[in-house]
Amino acid sequence: MEKLWFQNYPQGSEQEIDTSKYRNLLEMFENAVREHPDRPAYINMGQVLTFRKLEERSRAFAAYLQNELKLQRGDGVALMMPNLLQYPIALFGVLRAGMVVVNVNPLYTPRELEHQLQDSGAKAIVVVSNFASTLEKVVFNTAVKHVILTRMGDQLSFGKRTLVNFVVKYVKKLVPKYKLPHAVTFREVLNVGKMRQYVRPELEPQDLAFLQYTGGTTGVAKGAMLSHGNMVANVMQARWIAEPFVGDNRRQRKAILPLPLYHVFALSANCLLFVELGITAVLITNPRDIDGFVKELKKHQFVAITGVNTLFNALLNNENFKEVDFSALKLSVGGGMAVQQAVATRWHELTGCNIIEGYGLTECSPLVAASTVDCLVHDGSIGVPVPNTDIKIIKDDGSEAPLGEAGELWVKGPQVMQGYWQRPEATAEILHDGWVATGDIVVMSETGILRIVDRKKDMILVSGFNVYPNEIEDVVMLNYKVSEVVAIGVPNEVSGETIKIFVVKKDDSLTRDELRQHCRQHLTGYKIPKDIEFRDELPKTNVGKILRRVLREEELAKRTEN
Repeated sequence: MEKLWFQNYPQGSEQEIDTSKYRNLLEMFENAVREHPDRPAYINMGQVLTFRKLEERSRAFAAYLQNELKLQRGDGVALMMPNLLQYPIALFGVLRAGMVVVNVNPLYTPRELEHQLQDSGAKAIVVVSNFASTLEKVVFNTAVKHVILTRMGDQLSFGKRTLVNFVVKYVKKLVPKYKLPHAVTFREVLNVGKMRQYVRPELEPQDLAFLQYTGGTTGVAKGAMLSHGNMVANVMQARWIAEPFVGDNRRQRKAILPLPLYHVFALSANCLLFVELGITAVLITNPRDIDGFVKELKKHQFVAITGVNTLFNALLNNENFKEVDFSALKLSVGGGMAVQQAVATRWHELTGCNIIEGYGLTECSPLVAASTVDCLVHDGSIGVPVPNTDIKIIKDDGSEAPLGEAGELWVKGPQVMQGYWQRPEATAEILHDGWVATGDIVVMSETGILRIVDRKKDMILVSGFNVYPNEIEDVVMLNYKVSEVVAIGVPNEVSGETIKIFVVKKDDSLTRDELRQHCRQHLTGYKIPKDIEFRDELPKTNVGKILRRVLREEELAKRTEN
């Protein structure tokens, strides 16, 4: 690939790598199974799933989709689960059937779920029973014809399965009532599928592997079309970062995987990468339960852990975390949001391992840049572009920024998506002759190190998750007592940013609690505004456009004064 990015900027990652080592993700998966069939691929709640068992069960899952559901190559299959053993079985099963994975956040509200299922046209969905009531409310408004239902403990041994499912449903009461009469169980799918013939599809690099949903400044979630070639390339680029730390794959190594696999960072840089490296991934189902998470960490010697700033901070603030064995830890990776210097320093002091920070976006599968093995301390930068990646830094006037000057980061490489699913206009806004305009404002140093200095988009980043103001505003405006609203992100030491809304009332009786309750009905938890300010009017341009920037500046000024 032409190295446009270092004609004008210092060279960062000089190395070119083979990003087309495999034609598709099937080849990558099959190679991993051949190399270490009896090595544990995943561990969850103490249950071990070897590469051989993962191959057998994902093949049975694929055969069921092909033979019983009569789904066709290229059909979408939605996965709506936290980190359970069922996830990689279904994930690789869908891919091995030649179909497209549509990852769904299980915490979605009915409104959010309905949009994604309608937009993607998914023909089937795998859902854990905890969230089946959400699906029940919208499934008949979508193209979904087949529901595969699983329970939290379904891939555990008989005794543990019975106990976990009982506790989840009857003790913790985490399974609201639902009615999905035509659903089949995950266990039935595997039992029937293993008796059916699996037909391996011939997949090309350009064939779709994932519809990975992301927001936009319009507030409408869009499906980034990520091909097998995109994902293989990004796995190889991520391997270039990770391999010097985690070493030779001839020995068994464990990595801790607390980030949800439905998030693109965990999907590519954890799930797929760890399969390629032959690393055993310890799946953490509920990382919000920090006490339980730390208890699980104590059971393992692990070489790698990935997380976001809020997770690292929560672990460091747990008294028992210092009792964890860090002797094998070589790789700590932070992504999704900026890692704060104080958190990085404390992490290094306790674990002896630096946090390597990566940068990416869904539209790039997602990895674009990362710190390298040469980075000995966390310095707040996003490192250098990964191999086979070109960059440009574009100023507002369209010219390229010289060294040391800020501009929007544009990226080109084999990891760049094919476009947004059925949204040519939105695709044209972000893709320009193969270059993706990231919306992030960066500066490059004389040594080729990139640093983010601002964000061009209105996007709000809450604990590593993208939140788009227009979506929040659309939901708030559904309340008939609201006349106008605008949402912004405000800095927060814990989550990076929190959401604040400014509201002009239509009805004086409207209260903050009423508005928060309204938002809870329509929005996932991290999207709910933490701060609500009522105003008589909002700042606007001469043509009536609300000046979001003015409100952001006012908030920053308040915090500076305090």
